[in-house]
Amino acid sequence: MNLRQKYDIPGDAVITIAGTVGVGKSTMTNALARALGYRTSFEKVDTNPYLDKFYADFTRWSFHLQIYFLAERFKEQKRIFEYGGGFVQDRSIYEDTGIFAKMHYEKGTMTETDYVTYKGLFDAMVMTPYFPHPDLLIYLEGSFEDIVDRIRERGRPMEQQTPIEYWKEMHGRYEDWINSFNACPILRLNINDYDIVQDENSIEPVVEKIGYFLQQTRKLVR
Repeated sequence: MNLRQKYDIPGDAVITIAGTVGVGKSTMTNALARALGYRTSFEKVDTNPYLDKFYADFTRWSFHLQIYFLAERFKEQKRIFEYGGGFVQDRSIYEDTGIFAKMHYEKGTMTETDYVTYKGLFDAMVMTPYFPHPDLLIYLEGSFEDIVDRIRERGRPMEQQTPIEYWKEMHGRYEDWINSFNACPILRLNINDYDIVQDENSIEPVVEKIGYFLQQTRKLVR
């Protein structure tokens, strides 16, 4: 009996992993997919035609980048559900509007007209009964200090050059976002409660929580 069967998790669920940079979304996505026998869905960064332009000029390209992300994530969400589910997804479609587009607007790197246009398009595409929302969004959380330590440990050059104030702001924006999020059920996991890098067996308590959470959610729907 595998972990999915042991904890009565359906084979067609869609689970999305959310959280700020450095919190361990990709690691959790891979570990959960292995434990559940699910497929993974990752963001396709290499084929993004706007990223380099965006980093060179935020104001000129922020709207284009957000529209591109919205279209790609929307298509991926449709593909996952048309496939029949059984996926763990790294990063959600909701973070783009709730955190990144909003941040660009508030910082002045996206005009009000562009932000209103983007937000209207997002709401029409995603915030409707017809959009296939995930069965569960797992929010990985931790203290600002713990997350900064993880960013330093993995040593990505671009992240090391980013001012610490940016990571602090991003941490706060994620906390504000998740506290008002209601598009689908949420399971919050503290990054100090497991260590799947050092101990792969620590994924089992996470799977147990997911199973219990989904069972309770199904009871409420009935």
